[in-house]
Amino acid sequence: MPLLEIKDLSLDFQFADRTVRALDRVSLRVEASETVCVVGESGCGKSVTALSIARLLSSPPAIYAGGEILVEGRDVLRMSAKELCAIRGGVVSYVFQEPGVSLNPVFRVGAQIKESLKLHRPEKANDAEVVRLLKLVGIPAPELRARDYPFQLSGGMQQRVMIAMALASEPRLLVADEPTTALDVTIQAQILELLKELQGRLGMAILLITHNLGIVAEVADRVAVMYAGQIVEEAPTASLLEAPLHPYTRALLAGVPRLNQAGAALKGISGTVPALEHLPPGCRFAPRCDIARAECRERGPDLMAVSAGRGVRCPFHDAVRESATKEAGAL
Repeated sequence: MPLLEIKDLSLDFQFADRTVRALDRVSLRVEASETVCVVGESGCGKSVTALSIARLLSSPPAIYAGGEILVEGRDVLRMSAKELCAIRGGVVSYVFQEPGVSLNPVFRVGAQIKESLKLHRPEKANDAEVVRLLKLVGIPAPELRARDYPFQLSGGMQQRVMIAMALASEPRLLVADEPTTALDVTIQAQILELLKELQGRLGMAILLITHNLGIVAEVADRVAVMYAGQIVEEAPTASLLEAPLHPYTRALLAGVPRLNQAGAALKGISGTVPALEHLPPGCRFAPRCDIARAECRERGPDLMAVSAGRGVRCPFHDAVRESATKEAGAL
């Protein structure tokens, strides 16, 4: 049984004058001790999917319109408020982007970690456990740093504090939503290496939300690519990077700098992610796709299985594979 299994999840945002579908039949699974990356541009639905797992979206305006979210086999959408409190933090913990905004500026970081301990492990809500957690995430002189306010720490140290807070409850699933946003490249690498190290030590699963395909090869076992509220491709990491099957995945990979192409211009994707209230007919990526055909603009494709553990939302995936293979051979 997967630790997390999202089945055909549809979610709407309801406003006074309109209803907008933000997620459309999204399916995703995370096994115990596995790392799954959800990749896509801003506005594709990655963070909404992540927040839905523990029902952290205010309802209204968020309306769960269909599907299931199974955490350890139990449907989150059917849980009572008390059951949700046990899931939040106790089973699923979050590391949000921009820790300087997520941390409370008027409380010392040690006090904020201790608050998490009080909620989920009250018997460990003491200074010694706070210091242990800070040491676990690689913060030097943890006894002193526990007394600091967030503004006294660098961005990388703030993110380590956020990870310590998330680990305080000993979760089975860590959801990291763009954990390296606004950090320089060196600190990004350190944070990702820290997550890998902690996963190996603690045995937890990780769901990593990112827009950067460049980091996927380093951390992920499997990758799900999102576009305009839908999963358009899912595959083991090596398979997806070697032979992308969806035109959007291929376009994302074309924008990643490569060491063997020094000085070469990066390829961008024309256009922008469509607004959810003005989605194009048919395939949502068709207006930006370089292999789109007339039928792509008439009917939206379903996610189809092409091999074990691999699915794609494009009936012309063979053409995408052939094109990617030719490009790889020309390098």
